Amino acid sequence: MEMSAAEKVRTLMARKNISMGDMAEGTGQSRQNLSNKMKRGNFSEKELEAMAAVLGCTVQIRFMNSNGEVEL
Repeated sequence: MEMSAAEKVRTLMARKNISMGDMAEGTGQSRQNLSNKMKRGNFSEKELEAMAAVLGCTVQIRFMNSNGEVEL
């Protein structure tokens, strides 16, 4: 089973020893707002890119059909 975006972000934060406060500051939002978004798992593409920048990563979004083949 694939991890959600929030789970991936949490895992990378733990590996890189980045706190929720550091991530919130790095993405220009309050810790509470980020915490709520992490619980809901609803991020905009812009928010994912900002979090990736703090983590030293890039974001790749793929659309796949039911056979697991890339659509775009």
